[in-house]
Amino acid sequence: MPSRQRRILLAATLAASCLASAAWAQASAYPARTVTLYTAFSVGSGPDVVLRILAQELGKMWKQPVVVENRPGGGGFIAMEAAGKQPADGYALLQLDSEHVSALPHLYKSRNYVTLEKFDLVAPLFYTPFMVAVGEKSPWKNMTDLVAAAKTKPDSLTYGSWFVGSPGHLGGEWLASLTGTKMIHVPYKEVSQLYTAVANGEVDWAFGTIPSTRPVYDSGKLRYLAIAAPQRHPQYPDVPTVAEAGGPAELDVNSIVSLLAPKGIPADVRDKIYADVTKVLADPDIRKRFDTFAFEPLGWPLAELRQRLDAKSATYEKLIENAGISLD
Repeated sequence: MPSRQRRILLAATLAASCLASAAWAQASAYPARTVTLYTAFSVGSGPDVVLRILAQELGKMWKQPVVVENRPGGGGFIAMEAAGKQPADGYALLQLDSEHVSALPHLYKSRNYVTLEKFDLVAPLFYTPFMVAVGEKSPWKNMTDLVAAAKTKPDSLTYGSWFVGSPGHLGGEWLASLTGTKMIHVPYKEVSQLYTAVANGEVDWAFGTIPSTRPVYDSGKLRYLAIAAPQRHPQYPDVPTVAEAGGPAELDVNSIVSLLAPKGIPADVRDKIYADVTKVLADPDIRKRFDTFAFEPLGWPLAELRQRLDAKSATYEKLIENAGISLD
């Protein structure tokens, strides 16, 4: 090989080596200061509590402070704006659910805001399924009864949710679409108001997570007709799936909560955060603490997380368009 070519090859090899060394040094040095976890959820909510558990464990692992900044409201835009202003260096992370990622772009079309064009996925956190809840005095014993009532009385059955475009709202639209029925959506300002209203018969039914419905359920004023998931929940093995209760098997209403970072986070830093978060969530003691909220910690690869969020986006896009839902 001519000397000039050898010099070029040597220079390229050295450059690649320097880049690899710099990347390794960057990842190995991370974090060198406080990491802030922004969240779209309010203080004391289930996602907030488990995020604080994660922050505490990461702080021990990283030997640096990891703090939680709650920025609820605005459909998630307040938290996204706060986190999005920070550098893409891994020191600002953001907790969002799958609706912030997959439904928001279709609900606010005029804003032309696509969440995954602004943020990179960093790590999945947990999954939570939704129950179909009715009041204790409801005449319905299963999903067959609910669907039959909706078909008998079009546009008269009501279902509640905590806001327009929530999983509870879109899940209701999905059930109506799958069964060829029409029901009236009633949004509430507070989750506590919603399930009290279901218990009192002010609305006929609602979707709800286990932690949000459990206080009223445990009081005996709420019943679960089914879980909108492919399998029964280990904490409620007597509650059938929607399919087992006579409803459409395709109905799978859930929320996936993840950590994201401003677009452009270095891959090596992202990979370190992913590995460390996954390690924390795999700890048996941490999993038990998540069980308190019936949240399932996740260890999916980022490619699988993206695939699931994209599938949700496609489903939500059709539901939102067909129902004419807009928050612009």
